[in-house]
Amino acid sequence: MNYRSTRGSISNSLNSAEAVIQGLAPDGGLYVPVAFPKPTIDLAAIAKLTYKETAKLVLSLFFDDYTDAQLDESIQAAYGQQFDDAEIVPVTKNHAGSHYMELFHGPTLAFKDIALQMLPQLMVRAVKLTDVNRKIVILTATSGDTGTASMNGFRDVDGTQVIVFYPNGGVSPVQLQQMLTQQGKNLDVVAIDGNFDQAQTEVKHIFNDVKFGEELKLSGSQFSSANSMNIGRLVPQVAYYFYTYGKLVRDGVIKLGEPVNFTVPTGNFGDILAGYYAKKIGLPIGKLICASNQNNVLTDFFKTGTYNKKRDFYLTNSPSMDIIVSSNLERLLFDVADGNSDKVIELMNGLNTQDSYTITDEMKQRLDAGFDAGFASEDAIKSEIKRVYDAAKYTIDPHTAVASYVAHQYQQRTADTTPMVIVATASPYKFPETVYEAITGKEVVEPGYAAVGQLFDVTGDPVPAPMKSLFEIEPRQQIVVKPEGMKEFIKNSVK
Repeated sequence: MNYRSTRGSISNSLNSAEAVIQGLAPDGGLYVPVAFPKPTIDLAAIAKLTYKETAKLVLSLFFDDYTDAQLDESIQAAYGQQFDDAEIVPVTKNHAGSHYMELFHGPTLAFKDIALQMLPQLMVRAVKLTDVNRKIVILTATSGDTGTASMNGFRDVDGTQVIVFYPNGGVSPVQLQQMLTQQGKNLDVVAIDGNFDQAQTEVKHIFNDVKFGEELKLSGSQFSSANSMNIGRLVPQVAYYFYTYGKLVRDGVIKLGEPVNFTVPTGNFGDILAGYYAKKIGLPIGKLICASNQNNVLTDFFKTGTYNKKRDFYLTNSPSMDIIVSSNLERLLFDVADGNSDKVIELMNGLNTQDSYTITDEMKQRLDAGFDAGFASEDAIKSEIKRVYDAAKYTIDPHTAVASYVAHQYQQRTADTTPMVIVATASPYKFPETVYEAITGKEVVEPGYAAVGQLFDVTGDPVPAPMKSLFEIEPRQQIVVKPEGMKEFIKNSVK
């Protein structure tokens, strides 16, 4: 398997280990397979696999530079006791024919753990495979969950340093406490006086600063990324679509070969793109439904074919999705443009210079064949949390509620009876203020851990172990910089 940039030529392709280390392509593009695997998918066999076995199958297709032993070691380390459910990804059915794929049983209680427990394992082994003798500086912008999961996954990993930038005031109290209490000598976390898009844009500029990159290499370091822009972060997410399909077969919900729809709460477009990649290599997925919050740029894009980032930015009760520029969408554009990197460059230039682009009619038709989209307002999110809780005594977080609401609306609008899986991306205890208010109609007395206790008193759902100890740890001093000061912070912190 070789990987090329969405904005470059095949002649500059890398093997999988090199692509994992590089993270973002030097031309600003994202790495994608030169040619996708074309396996003969034995769905009957997949239905019998554990999560670890499913992960091994998927990773071996995309990362064939790694030996079987290296992948086995990585999987055992990534999916061990740090998950509070031995199944890793339980699939829960509660009401109205919907199934919830629970991705929040890892150490930071969010779906990012599935990939960010794996990425450090892949990174460490990639360094050995490629004989890189420099420190890998993981540079990441986060809208809430990637930061904590990155720091947790990479803490005290030899030969790495993690620098996380997050929007000041743009994450939940629990998310902030999680980031500021992560323990590790190689971790830095910095707030920016701006939103996630500003942080992500500046991170991309820093990645693409050739002179700065050379200075870093001379000092014995190089950049990589833990965002889903890194192919090593994206591919592990493909596995849970296969596993969930197999689980539905085992439970008798579907027969082998029957399609399943997935509704995915979407911000940076990595999670839903992983589902698209699963479909490309043979998983019977019907529709992938892109669910957005009030920052509904993706809903408008899928409906009109025009992506317009010139719009109001909202801080919402689903903060991990407060994103206007969805980076991973570039990979999908590359695919529906038949790998035409010149077309991708044209579209990305339009986004940078004119704040928008419009895809061709042919590209739009390809999107329509596999995708649908919708969004949920903040009031709709709270209403959906209450609807699901009242119907099934099942508690969902605001991001999962976005997907649940959009899935429900999609089914009513289309009368599509295909089995529906809602991707549940975070524990409700990460956002206790919103969930408590939605269920009870009352505001919490105090945000943070006190709100966790109030929510427990209402639902009785077990409080995850990482949450119980979270507020006992003294947080580090919060550092705030302007977006234009991010580069200077990096210069001073990389030793």
